[in-house]
Amino acid sequence: MTPAEVNRVDDLYHRHLRLLTLQGKSQKTIDAYSRAVRRVSEYYDCCPDLLTPEQLEIYFGKLVASHSWSTVKIDRNGLQFFWQHVLKRNWDWISIIKPPKIKTIPDILTPAEIEKLIGKTRKLRYRVFLLTTYSMGLRLEEALSLQIGDIDAKRKKVHIRRGKGHKDRLVPLPDLALQGLRELWRKHRHSTLLFPNANGSPETIQNATNHMDKGGAQKAMIHPLPCATASQRTFWNTA
Repeated sequence: MTPAEVNRVDDLYHRHLRLLTLQGKSQKTIDAYSRAVRRVSEYYDCCPDLLTPEQLEIYFGKLVASHSWSTVKIDRNGLQFFWQHVLKRNWDWISIIKPPKIKTIPDILTPAEIEKLIGKTRKLRYRVFLLTTYSMGLRLEEALSLQIGDIDAKRKKVHIRRGKGHKDRLVPLPDLALQGLRELWRKHRHSTLLFPNANGSPETIQNATNHMDKGGAQKAMIHPLPCATASQRTFWNTA
């Protein structure tokens, strides 16, 4: 691309980011949609507003052959947003990309397997984390982000903030999970977080500004059960 074309790509790309943010898209969606624009621009080495429907058809044909349908769908949605909101053009060729609809039932751990998983987890913070997550049916990021103010011990409720779809909800708080959270808090006594970053001395933990590492929580789930299925691994890799 010429310097002028590079500048135009940068302008369109940053407008894309701005509009995604203004429409309240999550950071994960912004990253995925902007990556779709970068990928097609790099593939043809040109500004994406110059691409023809035929070029896009060829591009997605290559993408289907080299990537999962999940990636194809995300790229399609990202480019659709770019075309409609940044370029202000109709998305006339959306019908040529139709990811197959596959309905599967995920593998679910039995209560005995969950008990075994928690029992084999040695570190208290991970043991309480797994107990909290499974007993309340939380997603990874939801459990990690829990704060002291989210716990209503009297009503036995937990306020989950900005869960999937940016929605808040209340979930029941089991007695055993409450006991575990109290025991863990007595160990770190952080003023806000229930699962603060545990790297460093007790004083460092008390002043932590972030929750504990997502990767560590994922490993705590997978390592005690080496036969963990792909579905379980996918769940724990989902924010």
